[in-house]
Formats: sequence, structure tokens, C-alpha cells
Amino acid sequence: MSYVQPSTTQDAQSRAPIRRAMAASAIGNATEWFDYGIYSYGLTYISAALFPGSTAQATLFALATFAISFLVRPLGGLFWGPLGDRLGRKHVLALTIIIMSMATLLVGVLPSYASIGLWAPASLVALRMIQGFSTGGEYGGAATFMAEYAPDHKRGFCGSFLEFGTLAGFSLGAFLMLGCSVLLGNDAMHAWGWRLPFLVAAPLGLIGLYLRSKMEDTPVFRECAEASEREHHAGLPLRELFASYWKPLLQLGGLVVALNVVNYVLLAYMPTFMKKELGMSDNLSLLLPLIGMLSMMVLLPFAGALSDRIGRKKVWWLSLVGIFVAAVPMFTLMSHGIAGALIGLGVLGLLYVPQLASISAMFPAMFPTQARYAGMAIAYNISTSIFGGTAPMVTDWLIGRTGSTLVPAYYMMGACAVGAIALLFVTETVGCSLRGREIPGVKVGGGARREDVAHEGLPEHRHA
Repeated sequence: MSYVQPSTTQDAQSRAPIRRAMAASAIGNATEWFDYGIYSYGLTYISAALFPGSTAQATLFALATFAISFLVRPLGGLFWGPLGDRLGRKHVLALTIIIMSMATLLVGVLPSYASIGLWAPASLVALRMIQGFSTGGEYGGAATFMAEYAPDHKRGFCGSFLEFGTLAGFSLGAFLMLGCSVLLGNDAMHAWGWRLPFLVAAPLGLIGLYLRSKMEDTPVFRECAEASEREHHAGLPLRELFASYWKPLLQLGGLVVALNVVNYVLLAYMPTFMKKELGMSDNLSLLLPLIGMLSMMVLLPFAGALSDRIGRKKVWWLSLVGIFVAAVPMFTLMSHGIAGALIGLGVLGLLYVPQLASISAMFPAMFPTQARYAGMAIAYNISTSIFGGTAPMVTDWLIGRTGSTLVPAYYMMGACAVGAIALLFVTETVGCSLRGREIPGVKVGGGARREDVAHEGLPEHRHA
């Protein structure tokens, strides 16, 4: 009869909830970005089916509709964030994923502009707004959920899988749209084929709902209730949140400017850029960014683990400075054929990975438990709505006005400069506990750090 060491059994049991939390968090992020992937890669077909006017006008309208969903995200953050701090992370995340996936599904069954006229784009705008409202609570909650479950010394590694879900969802949506385009042909895609990838959102949402419904809420959140301190941890009024935590709100907002301008230019806008500005074919302009994303996915866990070893701020400095220096040379290289485009996109993606891999560990740690979901959701979504989702539309408009294909590079450089200013004031939180009512990593009287005293009186909880 085989004998299992008790410590080995305990280690496996302690790791199982972490793995489930990683899966439950990542599937929601994947569902969100699946929508962005099929919308970005199906933009030509969607604009032709649902919008009036010339191809250029319809494309601009479709990009504007993509941006509209981001303008609603702060409202979602204001609604879902405080709710997640009061009721728990799990319940809110179960609602957001099902709303998000159903809105994506309905886009795929919308009647065309030829059938119902202006009701087609109006309906698309309404569904994008619903999707944006639900997404306003999705990422902040998923990152909080993941960060509060992860061991303190492996938060970067564990959190990187949330971003793995980001790229996996985007890539799945993009591959589906590309695969349909190759198999069905241009005529069938314009007629009905572009709708097929949207229908996959429903099964993804149901899988995510199942995974999240089977999870307990995070240990950090539950400890607050067990210590009979629920009144302190049931969430803050918004006025108190802004009054008490305006500094981390501004810092996070500045970091997100850099994060999401680079993100949406490299991921969401690149297929349109390669087709319109570099003259590549439809399929090639879709395929090259996908190769870059798959390469980034492989590197994410390594970059997350690196942030656990050397700190979040160091990997962010590496990324911000690297992109600032390389942006213009790499976009110049992209205009010199397929090989140049692949190299340029690959280098920028590689430099972006350290940012992307560490945000799920870094951002939630900027707030205490009772304000974490709300602070993360509000700051992240306000900044994303202004600078992230609008990046493809603004970049496309500026290229049209200036005629320069280097506009995306300059836009990314400006965003990285904003992120660098914010990073100067951010506290390093690598290895810090997320428990307690104080901001992790901030020094208190006597030189002790807050994570050393904030969970005083709370039950000890460590992961193997």
C-alpha cells in the first residue's frame, strides 16, 4: 500500500484552491477579450454589415462604437466595485461574466443595416454599452480575486495567468474570425460568416459562471467577516474612497494610461493598421499580430515570476523605457515588408510583456482590503475609457490627418512617459501581505511596514 507524506498531501490541498482561483479569474478575462478579438479582427465585415456609408466611413463608425463601450466602463466600475467590497468578489464576478457573454452573443444575431436601417448600428451601440458596463466590474474583480488567493511570494507568477487568459481569449476570437475568413471566403463572411465567432461567447460565459460559482470567496475577504470586522470591510462610501485614497487612484490611473494605450494599439488596432497603412492582405494583417500574441503568452509566466524576484517596479521600468526607446525604430521597420513587420511587432510585444505580466499582482496591492475592488475598478476603468479603448480610433484619425504611419509610435511614447511619472510615486509591494485595513507596503510609525501590523488580530493564512 502506498503511503503519501502528510506534508505533500497538505501542499496539494493548499494549491488546489489557488489553481481553481486562477482558472476562474482567467476565464472571465478570456471571455472579455474574446469579444475584443472577434470585434477587432472582424471589423471589416461588421462595419459593412451594420453601418452605412463608404468603407472608410463605416470603419471609423465601427471603431467609434468599439470606443463607446469603454466610455461606459467607469459607470460599471462605480457600480460593481463598491458592490464587490460589500458582498464579496465571487458574487459580483458571477454576474459580470454572464452579462458580458450574453451581450457578445447578441451582437452575432443582430439584423443587418440593409434589413433594419439605423436600428442596426443603434442596437450594436446598446449592446457594446451593456458589455462595457459589465466589463467595468470584471477586470478589477478578477485581478482582486486572483491577488487575494495567491501566495504573497508568488503573486506575480499566479497573476500572470490572468493576463494569459487575456491573450488566450483575444487569440481565440481572432483565430476563429481568421479561420472563418479562410474557410468561407470573402462573400460568405460578409453575408453571414462574421456572425459565427460571436456565438461562441455563450459557452465561454457558462463555463466561467460554473467555475466561479464553485469557488469560495477569497481568504482575505472571508477573514474580515471571521474577525467580526465586517463593518470596516464592507466597502467604503465613494466620497470616502476618493478622499482617503486619491493618491493610489491617481497613480493607478497613470500606470493604466501606459498599459492600455500600448495594449490596444498593439492588439486591437494592429490588424487595421497593417491593412490600411502597410497595404497587407486581409489574412496576413490578421495573422502577424496573432503570431506576436502567441509569443507573448509563452513569456508571461516567466515575466510574472521575474517580478516576484526583483520587484514590480523594476520590470515596469524595463518595459516603459524599452518601449519609449524602441517605438519609432520598430514602427519604421514595420513599413519594410513582412519580415520587418513581424520583427517590429515582436520586439514591442516582448517589451510590453513585463507590464502585462505584473499588473494583476501590482494593481490590487495599491489598496487595502475594504477599498480594493472599488479602487481598482474605478481607477482602472476611468483611465481605460479615456485612453485605452479610444486608442484605435484616435490613432486611426491622427494618421488620416497627418499622413504619418509613425503616429502609433508617438502615441505609445507619450503614454509611457505618463506611466513613468506615475511609477515614480508607486510603492513597491513585492512579497507584501494583502490583509488588513491599510495599504500594503506603506511604512507606519517605528519604521514597520503596514503589512506587518495590518492583519493583527486576524487569523494567520499562508499558502504552501
